[in-house]
Amino acid sequence: MSFGPMQLLVIGFDGREFTGEIAAEFKRLREHDVVRLVDAMAVTKDDDGRVTTMETTDLSHEESEELGALVGALIGYGAEGEDGAVAGALAGAAAAENITQPLHDDVWYIADAIPRGTSAIVAVIEHRWALGLRDAVERAHGHALAEAWLHPSDLVRVGDQLAKVGADKAS
Repeated sequence: MSFGPMQLLVIGFDGREFTGEIAAEFKRLREHDVVRLVDAMAVTKDDDGRVTTMETTDLSHEESEELGALVGALIGYGAEGEDGAVAGALAGAAAAENITQPLHDDVWYIADAIPRGTSAIVAVIEHRWALGLRDAVERAHGHALAEAWLHPSDLVRVGDQLAKVGADKAS
């Protein structure tokens, strides 16, 4: 199995009730194989500080083990080269085999970060739409030189900088 690029997404909400609109959009994207939920957790904290969670994944047990091996191999390679990659792959697969809810161990950290009476969604999303593009780039012997997500506020800052440059030139 080949995995596409992955993104960690954390979304905070005022209040503790989820409307279902985000879940419906994720379902639509998943049905069209645009994204896949590697892991997703909804966390709510009531006014008394009690935490409730719900977690889901689109990965099968075998896919989780394969992803664990891949992640472990990359970490091991970064730490100790090729020997580390082999050891890391074995450790990653073993860890994934024993974890039924990957984000579950992080729930207390997440819960500490959200105020009482609010909620959050934490998701690791695989971008399935990018698989063909990634493969085409590899076949062409290309490689990424840079990448970034553009947010509307980034464009506002560009406009602000351009206005300042224009004002400086005018004076």
